[in-house]
Amino acid sequence: MTSPDDPRSPDLDGLRPRLPSPLLEVVDRRFERCGVRFLLKRDDLIHPELVGNKWRKLAPHLAAAEGRTVLTFGGAYSNHLRATAAAGRLLGLRTVGVVRGHELRDRPLNPSLARCVADGMRLHFVDRSTYRRKAEPETLAALLRAAGAEDAYVVPEGGSNALAVRGCRALGEELADVADVAAVACGTGGTLAGMAAGLGPRVRALGIPVLKGGFLPTDVRALQTAAFGGPRGDWSLDDRFHFGGYARTTPELDAFAEDFEQRHGIPVERLYVAKVLYALVALAEEHAFPRGSTVAAVITGRPFPAPPAPAPGAMPSP
Repeated sequence: MTSPDDPRSPDLDGLRPRLPSPLLEVVDRRFERCGVRFLLKRDDLIHPELVGNKWRKLAPHLAAAEGRTVLTFGGAYSNHLRATAAAGRLLGLRTVGVVRGHELRDRPLNPSLARCVADGMRLHFVDRSTYRRKAEPETLAALLRAAGAEDAYVVPEGGSNALAVRGCRALGEELADVADVAAVACGTGGTLAGMAAGLGPRVRALGIPVLKGGFLPTDVRALQTAAFGGPRGDWSLDDRFHFGGYARTTPELDAFAEDFEQRHGIPVERLYVAKVLYALVALAEEHAFPRGSTVAAVITGRPFPAPPAPAPGAMPSP
């Protein structure tokens, strides 16, 4: 890695991250009547655009990229792609997003991908079969060539690898002395893997998967092994609250999120945050937490603002 005064090194400190992130106690009768103290770990306030766990996972990669083009992967509604694109704009780095779904190439961009393009990310759409094989060396090399980014620094989908997991350990350290249970919504499992390691043995880490499939326990163990050499911390997953899978919501979940916003004045991102908050209310009402417990929910993101209108005649990046 380059030194801080190397001109190739992005100035991450210059982005003024708010660390440690604020911790807010929330008075909510659904927890109070179960004898549970409820905290919100406001990782959504770390940075206006590199929000929450995206900062914690991306910052180590951005430093390691040393000024090179950053190429990464995601679906059509990927928060990770949006955060990477924003980082590229803020730090003057070129970014390429490999998007799952070749059929999306000829469709109008959804607000999420439009925001990526507005922030300067070049999008490269691939079919789903190729996307599934993206970690294979031959497939990855072909993708880099096709995207015109052979020398790019590659960040895995969701940013989750050993480097990012070690970056998320600080989140656990910030919660180690304040909670009995720390809960986070999970996509790739990297935030949970790092947080659990930082919490140590006295605090239980709870992951709420937002995808169906039941593959996360294996993935979290593999991430911890890669980052730390073996399992770390006391963690578990509850996969009952995905509401149909990634990028899926239901009227029930939307109503819950709107009610939470009205109660507490905090915007609730639907794809991740709403699901962990819903899960914790349900678990409290199931008496899953002993009376006198303190439960902390990590707010990993917030709704992104609408993308700016494209310039007249502007076309999406291929």
